[in-house]
Amino acid sequence: MRLKIKYFASIREWTGLKDEVMDVNENITAEELRNLIVRRHNKLEIEGNILVAVNGSFVDTKYFIKESDEVALFPPVSGG
Repeated sequence: MRLKIKYFASIREWTGLKDEVMDVNENITAEELRNLIVRRHNKLEIEGNILVAVNGSFVDTKYFIKESDEVALFPPVSGG
């Protein structure tokens, strides 16, 4: 299936991309997608901390991505 992945903050800087379209297998989890992107952009050194949002909400790593989903990756969120 074809997914459009959006990148934010430092992940956008590391990939050099605002977004990209990827062809992935169906029944891919958020974790599997995150790992695939990390391997694709070997500059991403914080793979375990990358947050995956689907349709505007952060999801569990076991969430199954659907082709109609809007997927975005964010660095860890910190606050004070």
